[in-house]
Amino acid sequence: MIRPATPDDVPTILRLVHELATYERAANEVKATEADLRSTLFGAEPKVFAHVAEHEGEVVGFALWFVSFSTWLGKHGIYLEDLYVSPDVRGHGYGKALLAELARIAVERGYGRVEWSVLDWNTPAIGFYKSLGATPQDEWTVHRLTGEPLRALGASEPA
Repeated sequence: MIRPATPDDVPTILRLVHELATYERAANEVKATEADLRSTLFGAEPKVFAHVAEHEGEVVGFALWFVSFSTWLGKHGIYLEDLYVSPDVRGHGYGKALLAELARIAVERGYGRVEWSVLDWNTPAIGFYKSLGATPQDEWTVHRLTGEPLRALGASEPA
C-alpha cells in the first residue's frame, strides 16, 4: 500500500534515511533529526512531501519529493529527493508503486516531468529506473554549495 506520510511515520522515515545513507556510503553525512523532518513535512507551509510504502502494516519504503519548475517546459515537475525500499522487501514492487504514485500526481496536476539523481555506481537502481522508461541525463553535472562556501557566498556583498 502506498499512502502519504503522516507525522507518526517520521521516526521510521528517518531510520530509512539512515539506511539509505549507509547504502550510499555516506552514513556520517545525515544530520537530519525527527524534529527537522516533522517541521519540514508537516509544518505550517510544507514545501517537501513524502509517500510511504507499507508491507503488512509496517512502513518499508518512502519517496521524499518537492515541486520543481522547468523554464524550458514552462511547467512544474516533481523532483524526487530520495527513494528507498528496505532490502528485505525489494523486488515486491514497492519502488515501482512509489514512483507510479509520483507519476500519477504529476499527470493529474499537469506537471511536465518527474526527475531525480542516482549515484553512477548504483547499477541496481539504474537498471530499475531504465526498466521503467527513465532516461539518464548524462550531459548534466550536479553542482552543490554547502558548508563554508555556502556561508561565504551568502555573506558576500552584492555587485
